[in-house]
Amino acid sequence: MPETARAAFLKSLTAKEAAFLAEHWLFWARADQLPPDSDWTTWLVLGGRGAGKTRAGAEWVRAQVETKRAGRIALIGETYADAREVMVDGPSGLMAVSGATARPKYEASRKRLIWPNGAVAQLFSATEPESLRGPQFDAAWADELAKWRYAEAAWDMLQFGLRLGERPRQVVTTTPRPVPLVKRLLKDTTTAVTKASTYANRANLADAFFRSVIGRYEGTRLGRQELDAELIEDNPHALWNRALLEETRVAALPELARIVVAVDPPVTSGPGSDECGIVVAGCDARGHGIVLDDRSLPSVSPLAWANRTAKAYRDHGADRIVAEANQGGDLVSTVIRQVMPEAPVKLVRASRGKFTRAEPVAALYEQGRVHHVGHFAKLEDQMCDYVPGESRKSPDRMDALVWALTELMLTGEAGRPRMRAV
Repeated sequence: MPETARAAFLKSLTAKEAAFLAEHWLFWARADQLPPDSDWTTWLVLGGRGAGKTRAGAEWVRAQVETKRAGRIALIGETYADAREVMVDGPSGLMAVSGATARPKYEASRKRLIWPNGAVAQLFSATEPESLRGPQFDAAWADELAKWRYAEAAWDMLQFGLRLGERPRQVVTTTPRPVPLVKRLLKDTTTAVTKASTYANRANLADAFFRSVIGRYEGTRLGRQELDAELIEDNPHALWNRALLEETRVAALPELARIVVAVDPPVTSGPGSDECGIVVAGCDARGHGIVLDDRSLPSVSPLAWANRTAKAYRDHGADRIVAEANQGGDLVSTVIRQVMPEAPVKLVRASRGKFTRAEPVAALYEQGRVHHVGHFAKLEDQMCDYVPGESRKSPDRMDALVWALTELMLTGEAGRPRMRAV
């Protein structure tokens, strides 16, 4: 209906009618937010940022519970924090969509939700696939599956547990990425797929979001993925491709001779600024590079990224911090030493462009000498998409990766024993 007609209709409702419709999801939902009528086992909801995919997942779970089609449910997020903050307590999460008389109770100590009718939903982290070994379910909701670090292992464990009831089913809500698991689900005949772009939910999103985010990414490859919910394959002009990353990926962590944390700090902080790239990598006795972690974060204050870098250094038992100093000079080292005075810091300065610096590192991947432990969705997006002159966004995660592997594998220090400064 035209906007004026919609406004007139809503104004004509009585208070009782308005209260009823406020909680009536079938009235408000778009077609792409409702489960397909086909005979499916997996409902794959591909949506752009803010498209309403989380609401679709939460409402599906609520319907399963309230109609008693499901009583044992798995809720799997990228991490436990994501599962709790997005799937349970988020503005479109299960607490928000449940009516006052049917709202579940969250038991933090047991990481589970319990509804008044006895239904139980258990929270899981995709970073711990083994936690899904043993429990059994008749329904599941997996959120942001394309970002899961151990996607294949976590998904396999979930499938073994989805064995209760007459027809166990699962919904997957995610922004699309061309990772193997998503591509396999799209080809599966038991998968039903719905898609929604960010623009479909325009009426419920802030104008500031559209001015800053849409204006910056609309029409780009990243925008087509993150806003239009398109499955964008690798850029053929980029230095890396996902097939190469899959061939060299490992699940187990080998014994490491060295570990470094590389940081590519932003010039400024605040909305619209570049990210701070923070990547942890090591090298084993063979001289192979092992990418361990991506701790990058949206642009924040220097103290915030310095604390994040220091925590990565301690968590992984690193022996050096490598920091790009082109923009901040010695200030970068000073900021890091404010939060970790004992850390050995090596400042590096770029004399060549990002693409040129990255070429020798990309060659190491082609030789099968660099391996990722699990998946790093945002980092790998940058690696497989960045091309000078085409990409608007600075590849800060990729930059940090290049600095880390250059330090470990291209400076003649790979075989040096690990040392901790005192």
